[in-house]
Amino acid sequence: MTAKVTEPEPAPPPWSDTRAPRRGGVGLMLLAGAVLISALGHAYVGLVGRVQISTPHYAAGLAVAALLAHLAVRLRAPYADPVLLPIAVLLNGLGLVLIERLDLATPGQAGAGDQLRWSGLGVGLFALVVVGLRDHRVLQRYAYLSVTAALALMLVPVFFPAVNGAHIWIRFAGLSFQPGEFAKILLAVFFASYLAANRTALALTGRRLFWRLRLLPGRVLGPILTIWLLSVGVLVLERDLGTSLLFFGLFVIMLFTATGRIGWIAVGLLLAALGAYAVGTLEPHVHSRVQDWMNPFASIARGEGPGQLAQSLFAFAAGGLLGAGLGHGHSFLIGFAAKSDFVLATAGEELGLVGLTALLLLYGLLVSRGFRAGLALRDPFGRLLATGLASIVALQVFVIAGGVTGLIPLTGMAMPFLAQGGSSVVTNWIIVALLVRLSDSARRGGTGGSG
Repeated sequence: MTAKVTEPEPAPPPWSDTRAPRRGGVGLMLLAGAVLISALGHAYVGLVGRVQISTPHYAAGLAVAALLAHLAVRLRAPYADPVLLPIAVLLNGLGLVLIERLDLATPGQAGAGDQLRWSGLGVGLFALVVVGLRDHRVLQRYAYLSVTAALALMLVPVFFPAVNGAHIWIRFAGLSFQPGEFAKILLAVFFASYLAANRTALALTGRRLFWRLRLLPGRVLGPILTIWLLSVGVLVLERDLGTSLLFFGLFVIMLFTATGRIGWIAVGLLLAALGAYAVGTLEPHVHSRVQDWMNPFASIARGEGPGQLAQSLFAFAAGGLLGAGLGHGHSFLIGFAAKSDFVLATAGEELGLVGLTALLLLYGLLVSRGFRAGLALRDPFGRLLATGLASIVALQVFVIAGGVTGLIPLTGMAMPFLAQGGSSVVTNWIIVALLVRLSDSARRGGTGGSG
């Protein structure tokens, strides 16, 4: 008989050996700064023209929402990273300012009021998750329920009419809903749970192909690969290239995190390139976007005027280093997507390279804090879930920023917190709530539970 060999748990990082100090005062001060910056931005926009929401009401509403979220964190996650919530409040507040500013140029298509209500719902769900979820490890029990719900949410829009060439929306009774936004959280939970349960087999079994790449047994890789293929297949059917790319990147990053095999990154990049080439060649809707990306000024040469990508590039160029100032740009010329896909162009034109860099640094700080929480957690599920959630934000920012600046083809996704979109802002608030819960567990000493 041979003794059963178990893989030893990796040693926790040095900062997870003891509980981190509670920094509720620091978090409250950062929240006050976030509300103040957003209120000043709103007041400045108000100097340009008549705004839909008065600055005192805007500041009061944002302050109350931020305070309620802060109280939820202090009561149920007192050791959580004090930076996460203020960053989310600041990004959401600046997003409302940018949307309000664009409303001035499109008075018949005002969207700031709806976005404010969706933001309030998002903050409410943030507080509900922080208060109701005492231990993140509870989510591991619902892995297969999560993936079933995710696939169902992604499949439903196929039966509804396409909007702007993609079947990603559900419109009912005057309301619109994008189920794929919520599916990405559910898939992250499933990937984290499955990979945590099978991390030893994924890392140590299989036949070596070349370098550090191993061909994993079908019984190990089969279930998760099937789920990923089904999700990507549904998204391709819906012509949702952006979410397809996000799910593919999430799958590869979490597989690499679980196995430590860098070969999966190389395989992922190769498959992504092949898939992008095939879809970009065969799918007319995607092919047109690739053509616009390769020659964004072709429509000008044909005498048709600048397209959306060309207008976006003009906006970034006009912004220069310090920007034209809030309310003084012309990014509304982009058209119907100015408040959603191209809201970053408004930030680039009116806040300049300095303001755009500050926004990207805020996203970078949010993502890095999520990764840090994952590194400090001792349980594999928590590490993988924190990595997956932070990667979702990072991939969204890269795909959207790359698209509007001409680095990669446009994909039609929403910039987290900044862009108009109820489903997007609510989903990102839930992601931040989960990261707060994970960071609280990490800073308690790497163990789950909030007492």
